[in-house]
Amino acid sequence: MTPHTKDFIPAAQVALADPALRKAVLAGTMRPYTLARQLLDETTDKEALRSQSRAARIRALRNLPTLLEQLEENMTRNGGKVLWASDAAEANRLILDLCRRKNVRLVAKSKSMVTEEIGLNHALEDDGIEVVETDLGEYIIQIAGETPSHIIAPVIHRSKESIGSLLTEKLGMPATDDPSEMMRFVRGVLREKFLRADMGLSGCNFAVAETGGICIITNEGNGRMVTTLPRIHVAVMGLERIVATWFELATLVQILPRAATGQRLTTYINLIHGPRRAGDTDGPEELYLVIVDNGRSRILASDYAEALLCIRCGACLNACPVYRRTGGHAYGWVYPGPIGAVIDPLLLGLAEAPDLPHASSLCGACKDACPVRIDLPEMLVKLRGEPALRKKAGFWAHVAMQGWEVTMLLPPLYRMATRFSHWFLRAWTNDEGWIRDSWGPWAAWTKSRDLPAPAPILFRDLYKKNWKS
Repeated sequence: MTPHTKDFIPAAQVALADPALRKAVLAGTMRPYTLARQLLDETTDKEALRSQSRAARIRALRNLPTLLEQLEENMTRNGGKVLWASDAAEANRLILDLCRRKNVRLVAKSKSMVTEEIGLNHALEDDGIEVVETDLGEYIIQIAGETPSHIIAPVIHRSKESIGSLLTEKLGMPATDDPSEMMRFVRGVLREKFLRADMGLSGCNFAVAETGGICIITNEGNGRMVTTLPRIHVAVMGLERIVATWFELATLVQILPRAATGQRLTTYINLIHGPRRAGDTDGPEELYLVIVDNGRSRILASDYAEALLCIRCGACLNACPVYRRTGGHAYGWVYPGPIGAVIDPLLLGLAEAPDLPHASSLCGACKDACPVRIDLPEMLVKLRGEPALRKKAGFWAHVAMQGWEVTMLLPPLYRMATRFSHWFLRAWTNDEGWIRDSWGPWAAWTKSRDLPAPAPILFRDLYKKNWKS
């Protein structure tokens, strides 16, 4: 997927002017957000579950080299093969070479964000290999020629009516806006692809170093079809998607569906520990695990290593007021929302995504929703302070911040500034006690926000009057 992260502001403006998109995204995010909060609240000790989940991810990152070596050793013992890719180009080359050697012409693919990140579909298609997305949402956007707009709900930006029209136009489906009828029709189309596919491609929610296995979590049966019917199964994972033990996997499997979709348990949890063995009735003849770095080692060695704790649940997207209004395409790359505003600049370079760290009100809703408590607001503030972004701020932004610094360091100047700003804001206060319809550079802010008026008397004056001896 070609990044368009430099275009966030114009893309966001287009999204904000599209009421149908805003309605669809708001409806699609509010339901899982509400259900997730309800389910976590009913958990006996939700904070203990979050703490255990975070601890499992931290242990994985702290021991990452050892765990990856252990994973390779155990998976090889199980009959699988592990391939290592330093970047997107190497990952694509490894998989493409495998397809050529095995004469693969049709690939059935389960949902995978890391394959979106490395642009695998395009690399295979450019070589004449047919790639079919089999997750319903991914299949819809594939035939629409679009990219995912959400980490777990790729077609969240579309209404059921637009999806029905698309399927009728592209596949000849009888006209309907009944989701069950659409799913039944698409299931029939995909069944033939599953049966003919030479290779199944999947992502990997978690790999377990202790057992040498991978875990794929889905709400659709396509994950099992992709990993069992084709003669070759290739799983692609970012190198951080690993846990040490089976016990830690069990913890994460509990919290992931709660945070992602508001479910107590996902419909399908696929645990794969190698290719078909003697006596097995299904499963691939060969299993390959491609472990992709693509900038993750660099992040791990930086001040932003906490971003790699992400379990890709999408909870921060559902909670974010910016994402709810712009949708995911405005962010311009694979990972949208608050987590995308952090990891997109880190993976692509700050110069390629200068506006994304500013695509946040810093309200903290993302941190509150995150099941492993990633401090996204703190990292967004850090990114805004990076030299590459400070230069972009412009002359007046530098003047304002320098003025703020001087004001905070000099008490007399601070007292004068607070008294002036109090008078200034009180002059804009209406009879209802709100600040609205200001002028000058503040007009754009108060045009869409009602600000509470300051108190009638400054705290300093109140303190002098009533408490200071």
